[in-house]
Amino acid sequence: MANLTRTQVLMVVQIALERGDIPNLVNVDLSDLDLHHATLILTNLKQANLRGANLRRANLLSANLSEADLSRANLIGANFSGATLRRANLSYASLNGANLFEVNMSEADLSGAEMIGANLREADLSAANLNRANLTGANLHEARYNNATQWPVNFDPLAAGAINEDSS
Repeated sequence: MANLTRTQVLMVVQIALERGDIPNLVNVDLSDLDLHHATLILTNLKQANLRGANLRRANLLSANLSEADLSRANLIGANFSGATLRRANLSYASLNGANLFEVNMSEADLSGAEMIGANLREADLSAANLNRANLTGANLHEARYNNATQWPVNFDPLAAGAINEDSS
């Protein structure tokens, strides 16, 4: 269970941004919390527990979600542009239509994630686990990966426009 309410989370973010600070929600438990359409830009959510949270259409522009648990979260249509999701757990998350432009998802666990129509343009997928992920219609143009990146069976990242940095 979450240790903060939706109202409390939004107040922390609003007050910090009004002061010109970065909202700090490091290591908080927001599991199963309804944060749909929430504005969480620049928010530091490093190691936060967002397992099963509803972040549908939330704005997480340039947020830090390193090592956060977003497994089974509803992230449909969320904006993560410029965010950091390094080593985050996004297993079985719903990321359909999400904007992941220029997102650092290196070493992230995206196994079983639904990413239909997601924008992964210029994302860093180095050493990410995308086993069993559904990438139907996803934009991977200029997304970067390496030989440690794990792709779904029969998925060709080069044909999808991604760049293998180990082949340069």
